[in-house]
Amino acid sequence: MTAIATQPASASQDEPGELRFPAGFVWGAATAAYQIEGAANEDGRGPSIWDTFSRTPGKVYRGHTGDIACDHYHRYRDDVAIMADLGLASYRFSVAWPRIQPDGTGPVNHRGLDFYDRLVDELISHGIDPVVTLYHWDLPQTFEDRGGWTNRETAEAFADYALAVYGRLGDRVKTWTTLNEPWCSAYLGYSSGRHAPGVQDPAAAFAAVHHLNLAHGLGVAALRSAGAQTIGITLNPASVLPLDEASEADQAAVRLVDGLHNRIFLDPIVKGEYPADVLEHLERFGGTPWLRDGDTALINQPIDVLGVNFYSPTYVGVREGAPGNVEEYPGTEGIEFREPVGPVTDMGWQIEPSALTKLLTRIGRDYPGLPLLITENGAAYPDGPGPDERVTDTLRVNYLDGHLRACHDAISNGVDLRGYFVWSLLDNFEWAEGYKKRFGIVHVDYMSQRRTPKDSARWYREVIRRNGLAVAGGTEE
Repeated sequence: MTAIATQPASASQDEPGELRFPAGFVWGAATAAYQIEGAANEDGRGPSIWDTFSRTPGKVYRGHTGDIACDHYHRYRDDVAIMADLGLASYRFSVAWPRIQPDGTGPVNHRGLDFYDRLVDELISHGIDPVVTLYHWDLPQTFEDRGGWTNRETAEAFADYALAVYGRLGDRVKTWTTLNEPWCSAYLGYSSGRHAPGVQDPAAAFAAVHHLNLAHGLGVAALRSAGAQTIGITLNPASVLPLDEASEADQAAVRLVDGLHNRIFLDPIVKGEYPADVLEHLERFGGTPWLRDGDTALINQPIDVLGVNFYSPTYVGVREGAPGNVEEYPGTEGIEFREPVGPVTDMGWQIEPSALTKLLTRIGRDYPGLPLLITENGAAYPDGPGPDERVTDTLRVNYLDGHLRACHDAISNGVDLRGYFVWSLLDNFEWAEGYKKRFGIVHVDYMSQRRTPKDSARWYREVIRRNGLAVAGGTEE
């Protein structure tokens, strides 16, 4: 897996009738601990903020929880066999902090580490490289009781947790991701309250942004000191586009939203400073009392790869009387966030693959020299087995096909994109949506836990086999 970050992939050579990806392009799938593992009360695991949040009436669809989820904790061998059948080169999964340190700090729970030890060995025995994400939103509840990500202590403890996991798995795991989508953790968790821990306080959200950035930097430094080879972070950068490209006001709206979503993370991580316009905006919310001298240097640790999660574009423009989206983007009054147009997924998200090409090109231009991975991309659709037990998910195939073409376009434009991880391997607990939304390329019957590969899984297996796509593309309805 070190090839992801140490050597650019060779240029793709398209064959007649095919779009080929570069030699060495990494094909994978992704999941997250709370969404698939289950076993919420086994082997010493402590409660996370998502255990608490999902038990709070009205927070998660029909009161669904991750107590059982896909029961991956007990069925991981079967799931790895599915991965091997698909031909995956890599599998991105997250470690549950509450399994490792039930109280967030203190003694390591070795029974929790034992599970990931077994999983890593199983993956490697099938020729699949593990990519570990250390934090995918399941913060130990004990930390939240003391302020969660608004508290600097959480960031400092993250480095110790990272070392504990590396100490057990670092001899076999070559690629490490510190955080998954800190934008969601900060804004959805502490501003809109749509995600755990359910706080609604913009000032708290900005404190959380900083401490998540700090946790990343401290985590990278700790991993590097322990000998980790390839380290990165996974963001969900927005492709923010103007409603009217010719409007200076709309371009200013793009810059504000881009600052709150993208540059507030990318700039300190890659450039070692928060953008001046973002800092000025934060004065509306009490400024930056959480920012200490030397913090940005701690955050600005060299990384080897940037994970990009992408699903849908964001269109904005200045319109009189527009309410903005102040829950998720504090201070955006007067900005219209356009409702999705054209085809949408079951999440109501607009489908526009070209926006991914624009995003990757922009990142490559503004943050040069940083290898990229698509660490999540996929679509939710309400598909299930038919009378013949086949799961025909043509719309998902078309979505994935279109976005892989967008990736190919970006590579053709010179973007250093090293791999693609489909979201998700399995249907699973989709956070506040519970089990209502299905992103998997493998269908899960939550009552029987039966796994059924969908047509999209078979399609993806063929993409991996040929390392490319047919020029015609996708399937038609």
